[in-house]
Amino acid sequence: MTRKPEVLFVCVHNAGRSQMAAALLAHHAGGAVDVRSAGSAPADSINPAVREAMAEIGLDLSHEVPKKLTTDAVEAADVVITMGCGDACPVFPGKRYLDWQLEDPAGKGVEDVRPIRDEIDRRVRDLLAELR
Repeated sequence: MTRKPEVLFVCVHNAGRSQMAAALLAHHAGGAVDVRSAGSAPADSINPAVREAMAEIGLDLSHEVPKKLTTDAVEAADVVITMGCGDACPVFPGKRYLDWQLEDPAGKGVEDVRPIRDEIDRRVRDLLAELR
């Protein structure tokens, strides 16, 4: 049996972009991809506007919590997608890295988070098509 690809989404606080990306990829992949997210400096909780924007499309982030980025998580991943964490994200030889330049939803209302969510959704679908 072939191993499922593993994707790690990383942003600074793991409270917005990386959480949305992980939830969207897990949803669209239907178990075909192992998905993780983490932050270089995790926040205390998920951004409420992000939770609301995701709930609007039927994805519940209420049980998710920001997680600390670990070396093990990066080493286990086949693809590491960074979202604005700059030099705080460790780089390992032989890993595929993608840097998604996305607006940070921090401090924004749900109206401003929706377009970020939709852009992440588009990129996640493209990524999933590549992984299959």
